[in-house]
Amino acid sequence: MLRLAAPPRRTGQTRVVQPLAVHHVSVNVPDVTAATAFYTEVLGGTLRRDRPDFGFGGAWIDIGASQVHLLEAPTPPTLGQHFAVAVADLDATVAELRARGVEVDGPVPVGPGRQAFVADPAGNTVELYQGPSGP
Repeated sequence: MLRLAAPPRRTGQTRVVQPLAVHHVSVNVPDVTAATAFYTEVLGGTLRRDRPDFGFGGAWIDIGASQVHLLEAPTPPTLGQHFAVAVADLDATVAELRARGVEVDGPVPVGPGRQAFVADPAGNTVELYQGPSGP
């Protein structure tokens, strides 16, 4: 059994680790073609052409300044895990997705912003988030 040391007391940003942003998230999908279509055609991402050959299927997609890496693998059970995509106008985004036949839960208030949820073709949850003054 792996035992982790107690996390250090949070006193602020470390001197060495200076996070700038989330570069990418990886999502398991059994059908890379269907997932690529969803993340590009439905969510407006752009397929990257620089993904190396790792010996298994996948795709890299730009979503704003971050990336979604699709990995051809079984989708794990949904236990609340998700990632969020910031959008400029949540109401317009939800209306467009629903007009395209995409099932959307929400929007609902969360903290100072609002959120809605969609599922990709593999069942992975994607949050659509609009902050109090946009993304």
